[in-house]
Amino acid sequence: MKNDVRPRRVVSAARIGCVLLCGLVLWACGGGDGARIAPFAAAPPATTDGTGVESVVPVAPVGPAVVPPSLEGIEYADIAGLAEKAAQGATSRDMVAYLLKRVDMLDKRGPTLNAVIELNPDALAIAEQLDAERASGKSRGPLHGIPLFLKDNIDTGDRMQTSAGSLAMVGQPATRDAFVASRLRDAGAVILGKANLSEWAGYRDSALDAGWSGRGGQTANPHVLDQSPCGSSAGSAVVVAAGFAPLAVATETEGSILCPAATNGIVGIRPTLGLVSRTGIVPLASTQDTAGPMARTVRDAAILLSAMAASDPKDAATADARTHAVDYTQFLRSGGLEGRRVGYPSVFLSSIGAMLFPDFPKAIDAMRNAGAIVVEVDLPDESAPEETTLLSYYFGRELNAYLATRRGIPVKTIEELQAFNKTAPLDPGGKPYPQRSIDEAVRLLKADEATYERKAREQKARVAAEIDRVLQANGMDAILTPGRSGAMAGYPAISVPAGMDSRGMPTWIHLVGTRWSEPKLLSIAYGFEQATKARRNPQFLKTPPPN
Repeated sequence: MKNDVRPRRVVSAARIGCVLLCGLVLWACGGGDGARIAPFAAAPPATTDGTGVESVVPVAPVGPAVVPPSLEGIEYADIAGLAEKAAQGATSRDMVAYLLKRVDMLDKRGPTLNAVIELNPDALAIAEQLDAERASGKSRGPLHGIPLFLKDNIDTGDRMQTSAGSLAMVGQPATRDAFVASRLRDAGAVILGKANLSEWAGYRDSALDAGWSGRGGQTANPHVLDQSPCGSSAGSAVVVAAGFAPLAVATETEGSILCPAATNGIVGIRPTLGLVSRTGIVPLASTQDTAGPMARTVRDAAILLSAMAASDPKDAATADARTHAVDYTQFLRSGGLEGRRVGYPSVFLSSIGAMLFPDFPKAIDAMRNAGAIVVEVDLPDESAPEETTLLSYYFGRELNAYLATRRGIPVKTIEELQAFNKTAPLDPGGKPYPQRSIDEAVRLLKADEATYERKAREQKARVAAEIDRVLQANGMDAILTPGRSGAMAGYPAISVPAGMDSRGMPTWIHLVGTRWSEPKLLSIAYGFEQATKARRNPQFLKTPPPN
């Protein structure tokens, strides 16, 4: 195989910090679906300009030499900004063509972000159709003609593959759209392509780097290229951060929306489990799997969540979604932090917390200054020694059920996948990449179902009760954390940019709430975003600048 499938390793300060803090607070680090912040192998030294460090990568010009006013700046425009461009004469086709050119210049050339695993060959035609609808007076809503990417574990019934980053899944495309993909098409979104990811949502082997897949190679962080993009939804986060599209759909089992959103400096929402359908999405474990939106602003994320949320007859977990799915933008108001009670665990103001999250006190101050009541609370106990084993138990069974829906691909079962992975891809030494998570999932196919189902129910109930205890005992609307939390309970969370550190990397906060608390979380997140205006476009630094 080509060398470009080899994981790159660079020692990351974020990884060192995560390891230190994990011993103190497990939920501040990534989870079982590959959300960990993994290091990359030392990159070759850069050519310097005499200072000893070359920190900025020369980026090729993007788009035509002369850009019409209607297209200037669309790479970082939000949905409202794109609507303004449309009012100035830009068509959806114009925008799609421009962004596809940007992908060509930056993804496989220039800084080589490797965030896009495949482009939609029909994107321009779809955009033209939506332009014709708009010209005839028809509008499907705020997503009409808006470009977005889907993570490459979400089925599309078109000419694109759905591979979960695995060469074992490349062949005949899926026969129909995932429920979520279908809703987005109906809302008028233009699917530009599929985003790279940690292979099998990070559940091939924990030794493989976040954002690496055998099919797509290694995704790079656009802020500092040799730092981790986190996983498993690395590509989904990077396409938004790098200006390839204003929106992307990601998935999470344990941190795979929150962590990539955080480390790439964008907004990510993990919805309440059951608000968004999983039908047609390559599974890891239905006890924790969910899809969710990524965007550069809280409002855009709320618009995308509004389009995604719905009950799906084929996904029993979404039965109650019909009573909770609303237009979430109605909760985004000025003064959204006024009177909100937000708790934070004292661990993040400890000596270790201060070292790892130096901007956390600033986030607390910003909330207080905007009218929130921010107080110290106990740390929820979300420990779950058997979580990884339970994920493996579900992964084998549910992947086999999903593979039964696919035709014309090299494997039909996880056992066949296990055998396939011994032949491709191969590392530069001609050896297969590790697959210990898959080996464990195969082994647990023989496990006693009643025992593991009981353990999963008990784990979910215990973690949910622990988070609710902390929220209720303190009268909190949400818990403010720099780490992930709530995934095992199926509870919602949102990641919001909080600034930039001395290495040129984003900082962030996560807000976690109880079941169906998206309205409160979005209100708080929007208030924080408006109070701080902290998000920054990436600079495509090759290495962190010297201190």
